Amino acid sequence: MALNVIMLGPPGAGKGTQAARLARARGIPKISTGDMLRDAVKAGSEIGLRAKAIMNRGELVSDEVMIGIVRERLDRPDAEQGFILDGFPRTVAQAMALDRLMETRDPLTVVDIVVAEEELVRRLVSRVVCEDCGTNAEGVNSADIGATRCARCGGRLRQRSDDSEAVVSERLKVYRRDTQPLVDYYRGRQTFRTIDGARPPDAVAADIAAAVEATRSAGATNGVVG
Repeated sequence: MALNVIMLGPPGAGKGTQAARLARARGIPKISTGDMLRDAVKAGSEIGLRAKAIMNRGELVSDEVMIGIVRERLDRPDAEQGFILDGFPRTVAQAMALDRLMETRDPLTVVDIVVAEEELVRRLVSRVVCEDCGTNAEGVNSADIGATRCARCGGRLRQRSDDSEAVVSERLKVYRRDTQPLVDYYRGRQTFRTIDGARPPDAVAADIAAAVEATRSAGATNGVVG
């Protein structure tokens, strides 16, 4: 049975890092919204060209276009044995459309990583990323900039411009307003699991792996109850 995972959680919860770890461990692709948009634009497909035109105008890509991009990405051969979605869906409308795409596939496992807001703010204002590949530098904080390079590509490290405390607080407010309803949408499913993201990364990874195994036997009806 293919392993199909959605990774939910607010900014700073570690969902990108944990999605990448799980993808490597399972040999399936980690697919983020940014990855999908870049791939679609690079491929020059009809939907990719539509997305490029929208982004060039400085507008947000609509749910309709994003769903088309997701459909194209999940139809690629490397996703046949499963995938991990990071950053999609972002709205209940996108989640409902994804359910329709999944009708002929194995069930979705939904992992929601939960971290207290005070800890999220602390993490985000001290977060360091690579200038070249965009990877979060685990175990590195702003005091280490200049003395440490990216472990993945050797690039220079920097703080993100949107990781100031005021901007972080606004991002968390937007998450609660726009993305938190997704948790309510998925919560009643047998394949939904909540993970304590305040624990050390290795412990969180172990909890996610255990949750994934538990949900695989629970997903007899594509993860939907009722």
